[in-house]
This record gives sequence, C-alpha cells and structure tokens, in this order.
Amino acid sequence: MEHIESFEIKKKKNWFAIIGSNLAVLLIFIFFLFPIVWMVGMAFKTQNDILSWPPKFVFTPILDNFRAIIFSEMEVGGVGSVKLNFMNGFWHTLIISVGSVLVSVLLGVPATYGLSRFRFKSKENISFTFLSFRFGPELLVIIPIYFIYQKIGLMDTYFGMIWVYQLITMPMIIWIMRSYFDDVPVDFEDAAVVDGYPRWKAVFKIVLPIVKPGIAASALLAFIYAWNNFIFALVLGSSNTAPVTIEAMKFISAEALRYGVMSAGIVISFLPILLFSIFAQQYFVRGLSMGAIKR
Repeated sequence: MEHIESFEIKKKKNWFAIIGSNLAVLLIFIFFLFPIVWMVGMAFKTQNDILSWPPKFVFTPILDNFRAIIFSEMEVGGVGSVKLNFMNGFWHTLIISVGSVLVSVLLGVPATYGLSRFRFKSKENISFTFLSFRFGPELLVIIPIYFIYQKIGLMDTYFGMIWVYQLITMPMIIWIMRSYFDDVPVDFEDAAVVDGYPRWKAVFKIVLPIVKPGIAASALLAFIYAWNNFIFALVLGSSNTAPVTIEAMKFISAEALRYGVMSAGIVISFLPILLFSIFAQQYFVRGLSMGAIKR
C-alpha cells in the first residue's frame, strides 16, 4: 500500500514538474515574441491607431505604411525635407551582406580546415588572433580604416564595405567551423586517399558534406551580424552604399516619429533573415548529430 501511495506522489510531482516547465517555456516564448507581434501590428496601423490609449487590439489593417516604404512615398524633415528611399538601403544591405558572407565562406572554410588539420608553429596564436577580431570593438579600428579608405578610394563602395565587413563575418566562420572540422576524424580522409582519391577530392567528397550544417549555421550568423552592422556603415558608407541601419535613422524627424512606416521598414528588413533561417533550419537539425562523430 505504501509503495502505491509513493508511486502516486511521484507521479503527481512529475506532472507538476512537466506543467511547470511547459508554463515557464510558454512565458519565455511570449516574452520574446510579443514585441515582434506588436511591431508587425503597428506596421498595419494608422498613426492615430498607434498613438491611441488604451491600445487598439482590434483595428482595420492598412497597407499605406508598406506602400510608403516600397514606393518611397514619404518625406521627412519638414522644411527642406528629404524623400526617404528605404528600399535602396535594403538592396545595399542585401548586396553587402551576401557578398561579405560569400567571401568569408570561400576564404574562411579553407583557412579553418588548415588550422584544424595541419600542424605548424603558432597555429593556436593565429586562431586566437582571428577570434580576437570578433571580440574587439569596431570603434577600435574604424579610424585607421577610415583614413586608409580615403587614401585608396574605397569610401562608399561595395568592395570597400564587403572588405571591412570581413572583420565581422570571417571570425564567426572560423570560430564555428573549427569545432566542426575538429570533430571529423582524419581517418575518413586517409581512407579515401588510400582508395586513390587526391587529398583535395577527399575533402570535397567526404569532409565538406559532413560539415555542411556547420557552414550553414556559421553563414547564417555571419549574415545576421553583417545585416545589423551600424558603425562601419555609418562611417565608411554614404548614399551609394547606405544600408537599412542608416536609412532607418531618417524615420526620426523634427516633426514626428513615423511609427507605422518605421515598423513596416523593420518588417521588410527582417524578411531576408527570416527566409534565410527557414532555409537553413534543416542544416541546424542535422548539425545536432555532429556530436556523434568523434576522433
């Protein structure tokens, strides 16, 4: 009888633990999701609906804010107003971010393979140097880079922006990919070489397919960091390369803060990251199994 009672007590405790943990996860999910849902709702509201009190949860959605963003139907600044062209900033950001990630992947993955596979002097020091660029503040290097870019004519150019963004994206690629390459046994490549494969072909045919989830994960994180960068874009860019982080500043004028248009711009600028995340999700799931591969 006592065993039955103790079993029932343990069963109730397990149920309480399950309910409590699920409730905690739900509250955390709501806490992080609510600002996003609220911002998306503001993108479909008029300025009066946004500023109304108490807040309106039931309203007639409009597309005027998105129309103002996409077709540049908005001016800011009052006297001497400037026509806002947010979509130009969107395309600038897309070109710079995609270009930065492509360069980082094409150069960073082979570099990481070399750091993982080959033994040479100061290998760990080189790895730490790459990683230190990620932790160092951007303001630490922005002034010398500014003067160098002025001298060689890279100010406000796509090439210049993609090049300086390597300080953001390259360390991320190398940092993440190092652990993936370290988890792939060298025996796989040695077996392929014994079977007649050249070393480079063994890497392409065997190693790269295994670490593909790591490439996708590191590329996504690097893309997010590049997309959200502000300091490099503010100092080294201008009208020809100004990204969304700079164009968004124009929403703030002396007259008013256009909450609806600003929210629509944020929603549009968030879409590439969302789509990229959905595309790379399958590789993240596959990446969970990487821990099963050990030396």
